[in-house]
Amino acid sequence: MATLDSDISRDVISDQEHRGSGAIHVITGPMFSGKSTSLLRRIKSEISAGRSVAMVKSSKDTRYAKDSVVTHDGIGFPCWALPDLMSFPEIFGQDAYAKLDVIGIDEAQFFGDLYEFCCKVADDDGKTLIVVGLDGDYLRRSFGAVIDIIPLADSVTKLTARCEVCGQKAFFTLRKTCESRTELIGGADVYMPVCRKHYVSNQVVIKHSKEILDSDKASG
Repeated sequence: MATLDSDISRDVISDQEHRGSGAIHVITGPMFSGKSTSLLRRIKSEISAGRSVAMVKSSKDTRYAKDSVVTHDGIGFPCWALPDLMSFPEIFGQDAYAKLDVIGIDEAQFFGDLYEFCCKVADDDGKTLIVVGLDGDYLRRSFGAVIDIIPLADSVTKLTARCEVCGQKAFFTLRKTCESRTELIGGADVYMPVCRKHYVSNQVVIKHSKEILDSDKASG
């Protein structure tokens, strides 16, 4: 069975052989599944292969550091924190951008211009993109444009976490609060990875708690 490390090595070699033709590799999954860790591992492999790289993340994510991609374990890598992607070439500098081989994108679900950027950078500019983000929100609905770029991708890796309730594979992200906003940035204080069984059972509890809170507010 292929491992993530062997998949990364294979993709790096393939991208080198087709240098200049562009590629898109998507890494997705629930929170706490190691997406950012996989991104940093891939970026380091690209650097070791002698390729020029840059990292971008959404400026909305300031949880661990403003100008670094940081894993939940505290491992970081310098990056450009931007409100959108299409401005990156100009901000980075057109000459420097022209020399880039690989661009890593963390928290891709927060970029509204993700699809447009991927098309331009891979198809027109011939660069490799490593795109990392959530595939679904806390209600298991499509989150941002990560799902939209899958038809553009050379490879798609879906990671899993460990259910915090039973220890089985976790495919979903459960929000532990009654907040209903789609974009609510947080860590283990707000979210937990869960399996299907415990996602469904906990959603029932959270929904019931919200109904009680709403009822109390209405009567008060």
